[in-house]
Amino acid sequence: MSGLTGPFIAILILQAIVASASLYVLSTVRAFVAGESQWTKGQKDAIHYLGQYVATGEGRMYEQFQQALQIPLADREARLLIEAPEPNLAGARDAFLRGGNHPSDVAGLIWMLRLFRDYDILREPIRHWIQGDEYLQRLDALSREIRAGYLAGGVTPGMVQRWQRLIDEIDVGVTPAATDFSAAMGDSSRRIMGWLLWLNVATVLALIALTLAHTRQLMGQRRQVEATLEAEREQARTTLAAIGDGIVTTDLHGNVRYMNPAAESLLARTREASVGMPLAELLHMGHQGGANALPGGAETATHSSIAQLLERALHGTAGLHDERPHRIVRPDASTVPVTLVGSPLMSQGQLDGAVLVLHDVTREQQYLEQLAWQASHDTLTGLVNRREFERRLGLLLARPRASEVAGALLYIDLDQFKVINDTCGHPAGDEMLREVCRMLQRGLREGDTLARLGGDEFGVLLQDCPHEVAERIAEQIRHHAQELRLPWGARILRTGLSIGLVHLTADLTSLQEVLRVADMACYGAKERGRNTVYVYQLQDAAMSRHLDDMHWVQRIRQALEQNHFQLYMQEIAPLRACGDGGLHVEVLLRLQGDGGQAIFPGEFVPAAERFGLAQALDRWVLEHTFAALAARRRQPQGRPITLCAINLSGTSVGDETLLEYLRDQMARHGVLADQLCFEVTETAAIAHLPNAIRLIRELKQQGCHFALDDFGAGMSSFTYLRHLPVDYLKIDGALVRDMLEDPANRAMVEMINHIGHVMGKQTIAEFAETPAILEALRAMGVDHAQGHAIGRPQPMPQAFALAPTEAPGPHAPSPEGSAPLAERFAGGGAASGLSG
Repeated sequence: MSGLTGPFIAILILQAIVASASLYVLSTVRAFVAGESQWTKGQKDAIHYLGQYVATGEGRMYEQFQQALQIPLADREARLLIEAPEPNLAGARDAFLRGGNHPSDVAGLIWMLRLFRDYDILREPIRHWIQGDEYLQRLDALSREIRAGYLAGGVTPGMVQRWQRLIDEIDVGVTPAATDFSAAMGDSSRRIMGWLLWLNVATVLALIALTLAHTRQLMGQRRQVEATLEAEREQARTTLAAIGDGIVTTDLHGNVRYMNPAAESLLARTREASVGMPLAELLHMGHQGGANALPGGAETATHSSIAQLLERALHGTAGLHDERPHRIVRPDASTVPVTLVGSPLMSQGQLDGAVLVLHDVTREQQYLEQLAWQASHDTLTGLVNRREFERRLGLLLARPRASEVAGALLYIDLDQFKVINDTCGHPAGDEMLREVCRMLQRGLREGDTLARLGGDEFGVLLQDCPHEVAERIAEQIRHHAQELRLPWGARILRTGLSIGLVHLTADLTSLQEVLRVADMACYGAKERGRNTVYVYQLQDAAMSRHLDDMHWVQRIRQALEQNHFQLYMQEIAPLRACGDGGLHVEVLLRLQGDGGQAIFPGEFVPAAERFGLAQALDRWVLEHTFAALAARRRQPQGRPITLCAINLSGTSVGDETLLEYLRDQMARHGVLADQLCFEVTETAAIAHLPNAIRLIRELKQQGCHFALDDFGAGMSSFTYLRHLPVDYLKIDGALVRDMLEDPANRAMVEMINHIGHVMGKQTIAEFAETPAILEALRAMGVDHAQGHAIGRPQPMPQAFALAPTEAPGPHAPSPEGSAPLAERFAGGGAASGLSG
């Protein structure tokens, strides 16, 4: 239809334009013809009045002559203004008005002369117009001559005869021109009217043709629409028959009109039997059973709610869209969960019934139940997971207690489970977890909760369980696990359980607190040799230490992230004069307290060693020491540092990636290898002997130095000394500090110094706290000393500015140098493998 509508409208618009243009052109032609009549009348009157003036000499006749002649002369002026190279339209309009033309015709006259003066329809009339104007100009010139004669006086009869003869000649010449002008205008007007007539006839015929074509197309489209509607009805019937959702339509009274096959299957009723049945009888709603059963009178409320929704759909006040699953009870008493979507059916703007869509959500319900199970259970063992376990524990802690004890919690960790995974593979580990799970379930009471908390950790919640029963259950579980044997190929796999037991007393009220102390109790069981049951007690020294360690672990991690550690340096001075003037220092470590005070390593290093943070501390010290040495080299001040000693922990010594890390840091900061001396403790070196030997040899090849710290503290010092290619022996500070009072310690110091020299190594005595100890060490031939008698530890920027040490002066003893645990970390001694 749109294909003809556009041209149809265009023809109508064109017809209107043509009609309007025709009327305008006709009006303009009429004005032109009227103007020609005014021109002709003006020239005839002018000739007549001029003849009367010649005959009588009356001035009144001359005035009438001028008025008559003004009309054709004004028209001539207008034509010339329009034909000028730069047309003066305003002047032409004024001239036409003076020529006696009607004001409403002037615009048309100007328009036609401007556009069509060079075309045949106007060219011929204008030619005759120009011829007539030539005679009128002659007449105008003759009138001035006659007027001058009468004004001068002395007009003779001969002059009158001559003037009359000239007037007659002009009249004879202008009359044919005026006649031809009038005839040409008549011919042009008839031609224009003919053209306009044919143009209007053509547009009318085109409009009639389009109307007929449009009518024919409308009839064809109507037939096509009827065929399309029938096809769509057939498609709708086929679609409704094939759709998976049940479709039920009703009339205004709620009686069933139609049911598709899916609805027949869903409701277990045939369409023939259901048509005409009230919808309320067809859709008999039941309630959700099982875990989703509605309590009390909720079923009645559900029926009421469904009735209201159906009423709304049937009466067209609003659509029905209920995503809640409802159970439809079928004639065989079986039920099916569905969601309901409905809306009113409208016909010509009037309510005609309702349509209801029943979507079977059986699969969705099963999927949601599966997701709910997976969200609260462990897929490997089928036990509840940590999230569900914590939820149940929280409910147990929150309920009112009938006694002081709400129950007990067992936090269980499999011993040496990683060994099973590493040696037999993860399938063996998974099977061991399942077997332990079955064993644990056999040892619990009905109603107890067993959960897999993650990895090789399990949790048991013993509800309303007395102390003695809980401890007996824990011990039985531990015993059964000890007896557990799992055949795996040619191997027999075994495991044990470390069990932390926490009685849920009134003192434990929060979920986080219970889980924290349970984890600590399990850790206590592991520390006691594994395969044990550790019962948490409120006043427990071991737990207090563990809590303190956990506190330090958090502070250490925070300090590493936020750079709250600070480097200190302590000088190691030669006991015999040397001429290099450089500093030999040891790098020490402090932690900045909340109040800005320095915390000594003895407070936090033990926790770092127990919880695997020693290596992170070592690398922080290495990176920041190298950066400080590089900055010192770029801006030298005070004495140069010829040798900088950095402590390495046992964990770092055993780390195979340390060597590459050290090389990368030295290259990154541009630190010279011969400026570095790494200190390792005797204990760490012996515990990681192959790695220690490889590390020492590789770094010594690059120019680094090594010192064996704490020498003399172990039982195997001399046995392994020959295998460790170190440059310095640092005599254990515990021997040096008391050597003046204890002859045995003095003898040990002398012996270590002597053996070191025999093996070509220099010796360093730690904890040289008094001038008397310095003199004794010098007398023994010890090479270097470190302690408060030499200098106290200084923050690294201040340590760079230390003055040259010619002879160690006396220093008063300080408490920080006498604490055995902090000896090495605080400076002047050694007791661990971490940098001070």
